[in-house]
Amino acid sequence: MPVIDPAKVPVKTGSIYPEPYASMMKGRSSLRLGDAGGLTQFGVNLVTLEPGALSSLRHWHLNEDEFVMVTEGECTLVQDAGETVMRPGDCAAFPAGSTDGHHFINRSDKVARFLVVGTKAPREVATYSDVDLRVEIEGGKARFTYKDGSDWTGPR
Repeated sequence: MPVIDPAKVPVKTGSIYPEPYASMMKGRSSLRLGDAGGLTQFGVNLVTLEPGALSSLRHWHLNEDEFVMVTEGECTLVQDAGETVMRPGDCAAFPAGSTDGHHFINRSDKVARFLVVGTKAPREVATYSDVDLRVEIEGGKARFTYKDGSDWTGPR
């Protein structure tokens, strides 16, 4: 496989989240490096967070492992037990099925970047720890529900 030139990989912005959560992801972008290299069994993304940006809503995965390594700047990892500042070279792992929700916030005044490597399960369920929201992903399609499994119609 040829070397992947990150400068030629399209920048992905926005979110699949429904509103009002999609708007909360302003300042986050990513390069889908694994997709650019033709990988199908796991994803590899380089995520950029502008100052003040969130990586995602705090969440956990039912079927997918996730690994993160900070490559530039400083991010704050937020989990159930509290917060941890992470700098270049710092890593975190989130095994599938662990219900300790996580996300990253850039509380610095400089851009931060981290590499995310994760499983691509045929069917995935992600639960969002701080809001009544869950997503089921299968066949490339996302279906949002409340945590009880009923169809999502907006915040309640």
